[in-house]
Amino acid sequence: MYNENILVADDDESIRWVLKKFLKDKGIEATCVKDGKEALDALKNSAFQLALIDIRMPRLGGIELLKKLHNIDSDMPVIIITAQDTMKNAISAMKEGAFDYISKPFDLDELDIIIEKAINTHRLQKELSQLKAERIESLEKEVSFIGKTPVIQNIFKIVGRIACQDVNVLITGESGTGKELLAKTIHLESHRAAAPFIAINSAAIPKDLIESELFGFEKGAFTGAMTEKPGKLELANGGTLFLDEIGDMSLDTQAKILRVLQDKTFFRLGGKKPIIADVRLISATNQDIGKSIEDGRFREDLFYRINVVNIELPPLRERLDDIPSLTQHFLARFKEEMGMGEKVLSTDAIECLFSYHWPGNVR
Repeated sequence: MYNENILVADDDESIRWVLKKFLKDKGIEATCVKDGKEALDALKNSAFQLALIDIRMPRLGGIELLKKLHNIDSDMPVIIITAQDTMKNAISAMKEGAFDYISKPFDLDELDIIIEKAINTHRLQKELSQLKAERIESLEKEVSFIGKTPVIQNIFKIVGRIACQDVNVLITGESGTGKELLAKTIHLESHRAAAPFIAINSAAIPKDLIESELFGFEKGAFTGAMTEKPGKLELANGGTLFLDEIGDMSLDTQAKILRVLQDKTFFRLGGKKPIIADVRLISATNQDIGKSIEDGRFREDLFYRINVVNIELPPLRERLDDIPSLTQHFLARFKEEMGMGEKVLSTDAIECLFSYHWPGNVR
């Protein structure tokens, strides 16, 4: 028993009767209509988890109905049923997003399998959509890049232009200026927002472990590799990989990152099967990469790959007019986290903040 509501659209009364009885025996409520126009009317009054529609009907045919159904509910699976089993019909139906295609006379056991698969897929898609929405909501709570000064507003304009372009971005600036926060902002504004945002700090991981963290490893790849483990690249699939302090990465690891960017694939340590790297790369550094290239500590070819768009974050001492906004933001956050009452800063405190040189920047 599925306990679902299914829309059946077919101009053949005998087919409608057979399907309604078949679905009723399965515990499925079926709304049966004789053409596409009636199907659209039914959608105004009810929500359906699945539609079974004939490809040829009066007033509105199956392919046109399929397009309109997906405009109303893009997630609803649609199974096309037809007596005209032609390659053109099959291709047309699948191109327009049909879940499956079955020919008359159809086998009810086969149809039962397709319906079960479609309903389960629909359930999983709804659960996945909910999880994605929760992930975005959780990330949005973390991300709040504060700034009203012209230099920060200009950075916001750059983010608006490049967020959905999937180009690699290099964020430069002193420690504590908010490079990871800006990377998260770009991720949230991109088409990858519902996918993972995975960060790795190259300076915080020993050089002999960085590659296993990035690429993962297979069981037995090295002493102590008792099980297989996916790396950050794999975990970021479909989303964004943030490489913080990329200037601290060894030349050997830089070469492997360059290969990933060129080939869009990588191997786990000890692995023989290539893994597709569907990630957007955002890198950050507080170093002078130009000098690192001159000194032979950073690959010039990798620099050009990661530096398609460069965003330089200014130190806080160069945007002191943002201090009031930042102060309000942090007071509001601490009030919520610590259960404090309203807090305001005195004039002396504000003057103190403006006169400080902020070696640690916003952090």
